[in-house]
Amino acid sequence: MASDATRAELCICAAAEAWRHDGEVLASGITVIPRLAASLALSTFNPDLLITDGECMLVSEPVPVGPRGDYQPKIEGWMPYRTSFELLWGGKRHIMGAPTQIDRFGATNISCIGDHRKPKSQLLGARGFPGNSIHHAQSMWVPSHDRRSFVEKVDMVSSAGNDPARWKPGARRDLMDLRLVVTNLCVLDFGGPGGTLRLVALHPGVREEEVRENTGFELARAESLGTTPEPSAEQLRLIRDVLDPHNLRASALAG
Repeated sequence: MASDATRAELCICAAAEAWRHDGEVLASGITVIPRLAASLALSTFNPDLLITDGECMLVSEPVPVGPRGDYQPKIEGWMPYRTSFELLWGGKRHIMGAPTQIDRFGATNISCIGDHRKPKSQLLGARGFPGNSIHHAQSMWVPSHDRRSFVEKVDMVSSAGNDPARWKPGARRDLMDLRLVVTNLCVLDFGGPGGTLRLVALHPGVREEEVRENTGFELARAESLGTTPEPSAEQLRLIRDVLDPHNLRASALAG
């Protein structure tokens, strides 16, 4: 165990666990922390993962984030957009996105804040989130665990959650596979009643009350609440020297 790990490095290691048992699937990490998490999973416990160079090429080893200098990606295949969708609809992809809002059932929002007809803030738009809801695994990264992010009801549904009220009778809810949520405070899954969010681990130094105070709804709790494991020395070496030598992770999460 390495006690000098930052909170960002702890979160990278916690998020990497999302892909531990996936085998050969396309790991898509959206934003810096999830991308580094997918790269760490490939570099350590799941060598069968497929990852890209961040564009349209499959690579045999993770491409460092930030300026590449003399580094040349180890390209082993072409990943055009159509192939990504083939993997997606075939269930051979596991994405970790970064929603702006998330509710207890895992519905997310990256489109707007406030009434959609006249929003307070315009965000990205739904983009690929609707398709990310179904047919393949979906995990999430939330860098700021607070009541603006964890809300009773999202302002616009960009990706579907487990709330049966949002699904038509007979809809194939079994096509949805919500897995893990990692935040700057804790780790959650969807093992709560009715597929709702459940607190499973607290990051070192975080109190359960702190998580609850910063969540806009009643949060289920795992029967045995754990503590997020500290990164190992080898994990820190990979993160600091190989995957993120320019320390971009520091800007993704304070500390």
